[in-house]
Amino acid sequence: MSLSNIFNVAGSAMNAQAQRLNTVASNLANADSATSANGTPYKAKQVVFAATPMGEGGATGVNVAAVVDDPSPMKQVYDPKNPLADEKGYVTMPNVNVVEEMVNMISASRAYQSNVDMMNTTKTLLLKTLSLGQ
Repeated sequence: MSLSNIFNVAGSAMNAQAQRLNTVASNLANADSATSANGTPYKAKQVVFAATPMGEGGATGVNVAAVVDDPSPMKQVYDPKNPLADEKGYVTMPNVNVVEEMVNMISASRAYQSNVDMMNTTKTLLLKTLSLGQ
């Protein structure tokens, strides 16, 4: 694996984690929204990663294969005064678990930071290698 592949692998991981962070932000923004743009309750989204071959030498990166709806059940909140309540007085709310989303956000930001550190370390090693000949 050449050193340039390290930047490609880290870059692909940073792109994937950035998309994961955007998905988490969307989930947190809609955690208390009773309706989405299409009139139905918002469904939490989850990012699915997939390994991707990066160039030659067996390097493997990551990309976002899909953004899927979270299959967990929607929350039912008893609020008979809400205009969106059904005949029993329950309002269907998004299936966003704020604690899980915060854990996802911390995990994604740490993974992103790790890739930045790896790129900086690689850059430092390349610069030190270049300075050996001087």
